[in-house]
Amino acid sequence: MIEDILSPASISNNLDTRFIGQRVIYYPRLTSTMDVAKQEAQQGAAEGTIVVADEQTAGKGRLERDWLSPEGSIALSIILYPSLPHLPSLIMVASLAVVHSIEAVTGLKSQVKWPNDILINGRKVCGILIESEVRGDTVDYTIVGIGVNVNFRLSAFPEIQSIATSLYDELGREVSRLSLVQRLLAEIERLYLSLPAGRSVYEEWRDRLVTLGKRVQVKSGETVYEGIAESVADDGSLLLRRPDGSLTRIVAGDVTLMVN
Repeated sequence: MIEDILSPASISNNLDTRFIGQRVIYYPRLTSTMDVAKQEAQQGAAEGTIVVADEQTAGKGRLERDWLSPEGSIALSIILYPSLPHLPSLIMVASLAVVHSIEAVTGLKSQVKWPNDILINGRKVCGILIESEVRGDTVDYTIVGIGVNVNFRLSAFPEIQSIATSLYDELGREVSRLSLVQRLLAEIERLYLSLPAGRSVYEEWRDRLVTLGKRVQVKSGETVYEGIAESVADDGSLLLRRPDGSLTRIVAGDVTLMVN
């Protein structure tokens, strides 16, 4: 039987980090780790504090969507206090940390769909949500929420079976959530601490994007754009080449890869 118990002691024990995950708040069942982490941050929680739950009943996804987090998944939120210039890089840090961790623990190759969906064989295995409170040029706090489909069978959730996958479904066996969480926290800290050094996080994130070079449809607010996803800027925005040759910068949106 694999080690699959998530608890403050099991996560922090032998965790190879300086601060991320050194304080763990655990719930067997919770509405949303994002909400609890936000409350903790507003009360001045130590940087790197994480909130983790075995099951979420009202998980949050991007664009105000629900995020399914049944038993067997990983649902965690990390409290950070980044400087304002590093704020756009956090989605890159989180995305790469997930990709690196899945590969290290399972051997599975995954890709990033702009801006922050993690795919295996074209289906979503992880979602990332980042919420920040900013006043002027000061970041009060940032919450990085990560949900990974680990040890549940998608056949039990037909409503998402066509677009999602799980590590169990890909491997045909269970994966140690504890090993994955510990590796994920270590990767996030390593990449986060590397941000002041330069562009390497941006460049690797860009090179991992399955979106680039593809014909896509992007819904941003009420507007729908179509074109070729040409590149991404340093701030993470998507550069879309329109059919008329113009270049549109999209800061936030939902991308659908189109069949040529």
